[in-house]
Amino acid sequence: MKHIWFVAGTDTEVGKTVVSAALLTAANRLGLQTIGLKPLAAGCEETPDGLRNDDALQLQQAASVRLSYDQVNPIALQAAVAPHIAAGEQRLSAERIVAYCRGALMQRADLVVIEGAGGWRVPLNARETLARVPQLMEIPVVLVVGMKLGCINHALLTAEAIARDGLQLAGWVANQVDPNMVCFEENLQSLKDRLRAPLLGTIPWLDQPACDRVADYLDLSRVIEVDRS
Repeated sequence: MKHIWFVAGTDTEVGKTVVSAALLTAANRLGLQTIGLKPLAAGCEETPDGLRNDDALQLQQAASVRLSYDQVNPIALQAAVAPHIAAGEQRLSAERIVAYCRGALMQRADLVVIEGAGGWRVPLNARETLARVPQLMEIPVVLVVGMKLGCINHALLTAEAIARDGLQLAGWVANQVDPNMVCFEENLQSLKDRLRAPLLGTIPWLDQPACDRVADYLDLSRVIEVDRS
């Protein structure tokens, strides 16, 4: 069975990329074939090979199925601002992004991780947000919660929006982005009590959150069955 997850965050800079790469790494350890996609990336650097985004490169490296950079990140925008602003005259659309994703999905894989950009309601154009992509694809969402002051409100609002959009919250990951967060355990328990989805892992503050290390804190057994025969 192929699992396809859209990875969303409660905000920008909450660790979506490192968690996405760690999900791929954890699945690789289970012997699964994995693909990582960052179909839309704002904040790219000019290289001899064209625009490149660090997040997309991390996903490309973490996945076991080797795809070209253009397959991993087909829409690369240079400015590190909201995608609809970074795009300038280039019109973004959910259908275009979905078409790119479906092209990559023709490759054989057991788990595909599609990382979003920013939060759940990041605009693509005057009518659509990036949330329209998982809606059109009808795929479940994994939510990365940046554990910091305000995380309960951000997480519950995002989970409500995901449900309102008719999508399943497949699971969530608690990522401690504030090393000095007050009442971390109490906040974590509040989220456990309120989010109706499996907690896939609690990631403590790490000075160097490499995906191999972050994967040690993830447990995919509640959402993926692995044939060990």
